[in-house]
Amino acid sequence: MQAVLYQALAILAGYLIGSLSFAVIISRVMGLSDPRSYGSGNPGATNVLRSGNKAAAILTLLFDALKGYVPVVLVLKFGAPFDMEEGTAAMVGLAAFIGHLWPVFFRFEGGKGVATAAGVLLAINPWLGLSVLLTWIVVAFLSRYSSLASLAAAVCAPLFQMLIWDVGPELLAIGLMSLLLIWRHSANIKKLMAGTESKLGQKASAAAHPAKGDKAAKATSTPSSKKHGNTSSTKPKHHSK
Repeated sequence: MQAVLYQALAILAGYLIGSLSFAVIISRVMGLSDPRSYGSGNPGATNVLRSGNKAAAILTLLFDALKGYVPVVLVLKFGAPFDMEEGTAAMVGLAAFIGHLWPVFFRFEGGKGVATAAGVLLAINPWLGLSVLLTWIVVAFLSRYSSLASLAAAVCAPLFQMLIWDVGPELLAIGLMSLLLIWRHSANIKKLMAGTESKLGQKASAAAHPAKGDKAAKATSTPSSKKHGNTSSTKPKHHSK
């Protein structure tokens, strides 16, 4: 009974860690607009990159991966005395991934979970994680579509685990993450089929700058244009006699 309690607490902790939306947090710290307000509206590294701030995108990618990696590693390292081993670690990773998708701290408006899933896979099986990451890089490099690369990685993850490594308790968590990833990319699948999907590095149509700056710019430009308009319209007219 006590072991079940420890496992439940570990899974809850994984979900809470996963609920930290670093795309939003880092954007706020760096003075950028909320990533949910431009581009795809997805709070993830790819959409943050559309703001034009590469440092913010890299930090988002790193911390989103870490929040999937760290909880799993902690369970694998320190969970044995509490009857928590590979199966529990995989479920904790799945909970962190679900936390990213539906974060309790951000009105359950989360991202698609690609970086967090990569962190979970690297912690469960480093070779599997690297294989899936390499798949993502190759597809992204050839197609320039982050969504297509993510879909390819999602399909390959459980296949690689089954064909190359053991079919253990972690396969259930990997399979569920893959299915959720594909489901979260349903809108991207439609855009890919229609040829309207945004490519990697493509900036958002709406500028991702602080709202105050935008308002100030509008406030200063509007009066000046009115002033110029009034000046030209009030010039004295010379009539020939």
